[in-house]
Amino acid sequence: MTRAYRLFVTPVLLASAAVGIILWAHSGAAGAEAGVLATGELAARIREHVGLCAVSTALAVAAAVPAGIAATRPGLRRLAPPVLFVANVGQSVPTIAVLALAFSVTGIGFRTAVIGLWAYSLLPVLRNTVAGLSGVDPAVVEAARGMGMSPGEVLRRVELPLARPVILAGIRTAAVVNVGTAALATFVGAGGLGELITVGLDNQRDRILYTGAALTAVLALAVDWAVGLLVPRRPLAGKL
Repeated sequence: MTRAYRLFVTPVLLASAAVGIILWAHSGAAGAEAGVLATGELAARIREHVGLCAVSTALAVAAAVPAGIAATRPGLRRLAPPVLFVANVGQSVPTIAVLALAFSVTGIGFRTAVIGLWAYSLLPVLRNTVAGLSGVDPAVVEAARGMGMSPGEVLRRVELPLARPVILAGIRTAAVVNVGTAALATFVGAGGLGELITVGLDNQRDRILYTGAALTAVLALAVDWAVGLLVPRRPLAGKL
């Protein structure tokens, strides 16, 4: 029942919520407000938001997972604290400050927003990769080595499968946080649902503001659901 709920009921509820929000937005909109809340405009903002989150999260995974693997290899474990410190700096600095720094280098637009979101989402993936690999039972690793596996085979066939749930949990956290943080991308001209929020605030249009905020929340829940499907219900056993 729980699996069926995750697979079928959750997306239906999320889709129904999104449709309900859009219908509510259209029901009382008039004039310029109706133009901002038109279905085509909302679809464009959602596509921009999804694009920002997908690219920045993918880049964070591509950088953080190999870095986490390298930091847990014998002889390189002393690199783990400085690597985590650098990633922690990227997340501890306010996102708007990171965007401002990126703006000074790359200018306005999509690329600037991706750089800021990438820096902000590195830490959860990197930290969970290090934690997941460090948490693998050393006896299991030694048994794999005793069977004649090379270090690469031990990593690929034993350590990564056992660490997978923890690593995916970090990716899930980064992806969901990115959805909310991407609302700030509007300040560097990258669009997204944050544009609705700022337009609503600047013009005191509550309907536009609430629509942008509600769609952002639904999108975050949808991303959490989608990535959550990749997380095993039970830790993998790691076949030797």
